[in-house]
Amino acid sequence: MIEIKNLNKAYGNLEVFKAIDLSIKEGEFVSIIGPSGCGKSTLINIVAGLDSSTGGKVMIEENEVKGTNTDRVMVFQSAALFPWLNVQDNVAFGLKNICKSPQEIKEKVNDILKKVHLYKFKDKYPHQLSGGMKQRVSIARSIVMDPKILLMDEPFSALDEQTRMLLHNELQEIWMETKKTILFVTHNIREAVKLSDRVIIMGARPGGIIDDVKIQVSHPRKSTDSNLFYKEEMVFKKLKGEIEKIAREELGDAYNFEENTVSDRIGNTMGDGI
Repeated sequence: MIEIKNLNKAYGNLEVFKAIDLSIKEGEFVSIIGPSGCGKSTLINIVAGLDSSTGGKVMIEENEVKGTNTDRVMVFQSAALFPWLNVQDNVAFGLKNICKSPQEIKEKVNDILKKVHLYKFKDKYPHQLSGGMKQRVSIARSIVMDPKILLMDEPFSALDEQTRMLLHNELQEIWMETKKTILFVTHNIREAVKLSDRVIIMGARPGGIIDDVKIQVSHPRKSTDSNLFYKEEMVFKKLKGEIEKIAREELGDAYNFEENTVSDRIGNTMGDGI
């Protein structure tokens, strides 16, 4: 489905990542996690066609990515809704370019709003919605276009923990029903492990893939599953050294990474804000 081959990215003399090789099968949910500055968001932007590489290539079903395409849709950290449009019209916005029948648009929009539990709020405007509801509108707006690939760049990072958990469950339900291929960028280990078939771990800049952890736990998943705790610990141990590299670059050798950080699994966010 997605083939990333020997991908490199640099800004002048600053090397962001190099030699990225990654294959993602159709219907897989794959998360990318790594320290700040390793190139996670840059990588997903290149897959989306919003940025270009300085070497290598990205293939989607044997076609090289040269720019944006309706087979890929991005969900960003900010919902970026049109404030002058209500929920229904925000979700319908992209469909107006591909659907000729207003009735078809209405049916598609109502169907997806029911999936994300926003149907009764379809006449509300963005300023009347909570942060979590806005992001659900953003997800609905992306999925209603029926893309083959859903790209998500830290879509839940600005939300509180309770809202994040709710959206984890909703995203799992949507993915299980639609079987979209999802590439998901996050700083949060628990989030990556709970949602994904695979967690791709990137190292400190210049970033590269240091591990590909398979999460062989059936869906839907619950955060209390002990198998997920084990996988969290595994990802944490592999990522810890990369986080320390970044911290020491910025804070000096006196920086001390607390050994018991992982014991507080409430957020288990690595590298956020570094």
